[in-house]
Amino acid sequence: MYDSNTRTRGAPNRVIDLRSDTVTRPTPAMREAMAEADVGDDVFGDDPTVNALEERVAALVGKEAGLFVPSGTQSNFLALITHCARGEEIITGRDYHVNKYEAGGASAFGGAILTALPQAANGSLTPDQIAAAVKPDDSHLPVSRLVSLENTWNGRVQDQANIEAIAVVARANGLSLHLDGARLMNAVIATRRSAADLAAPFDTVSLCLSKGLGAPIGSVLSGPRDFIRKARRNRKMAGGGMRQAGVLAACGLHALDHHVERLAQDHANAKRLAQALSAIPGLVVDYPANATNMVWVTLPDGAFAPLQKAMAEQGILLLGGGNAMRIVAHLDVTEDDMTCVADAMAAYFGAG
Repeated sequence: MYDSNTRTRGAPNRVIDLRSDTVTRPTPAMREAMAEADVGDDVFGDDPTVNALEERVAALVGKEAGLFVPSGTQSNFLALITHCARGEEIITGRDYHVNKYEAGGASAFGGAILTALPQAANGSLTPDQIAAAVKPDDSHLPVSRLVSLENTWNGRVQDQANIEAIAVVARANGLSLHLDGARLMNAVIATRRSAADLAAPFDTVSLCLSKGLGAPIGSVLSGPRDFIRKARRNRKMAGGGMRQAGVLAACGLHALDHHVERLAQDHANAKRLAQALSAIPGLVVDYPANATNMVWVTLPDGAFAPLQKAMAEQGILLLGGGNAMRIVAHLDVTEDDMTCVADAMAAYFGAG
């Protein structure tokens, strides 16, 4: 059976999975931390490892309290429905995760209205867009309540000065702010600014443990203590209350201790692959200066499906469609793996 912790280039059955940084498997050390975790009933507040993780992440992002949940989608969902009553409005980006990839949960289950604005190519919104989107006090219109942003977005670090300017506009209009910081620690490593600094403009922050940090499950929603108390009640309604969840929280604590600084290696691997792919005729590679662990590639029309099949036959798994492809570097991908991928791509396109 394939062991994702195999690190030898060319090992039998070696699979290089570049579809997402969600595909990582727990390292042996993380599994050991799981086995040794002190546990209790988290719904009763009795799990010491969960409590420690919640306190750790809240302090990391500069907030009062945290709430451990199974997924980033649930973390964002709880934030949105705790901020907004039914019929109230969330202003966000058209291609942000909360609008595009969370099945409309805040609207379907929470009754909140998502107003999605077009973003710039780098993923940003502008203060003027936010100001223009805020609704006047009119009974015909929903009440604007929240601005939800994302950092990183598609692997791109968002400009902090622009975020702070958006926050000024939001506050002036009585709106709260939420950050989908699923990959916030990638931004921390890329900018060398603290998570608390990057999260300072926001009331609430969602941080994923199961992406670049390499845990098998879990996110933490952080914010004011009273807000998190309400979100905890909403978590129970959403079926997110867990019992002896310390075995999962232990993965998060281990990741925060051992897998943050190593994100720089993912960024370096992604950049190295982007440079190699840029030399292949017919490929247009998007890896801008603010990129982290994701490489975006435009292929010749219709090229992705046959490329995906050919690479899968060599143990390289890709994600995309039509003429577009996203490649994600992560904990289970080595520098040698990226060399293998570059060589395989070059050979496929006749450039090797």
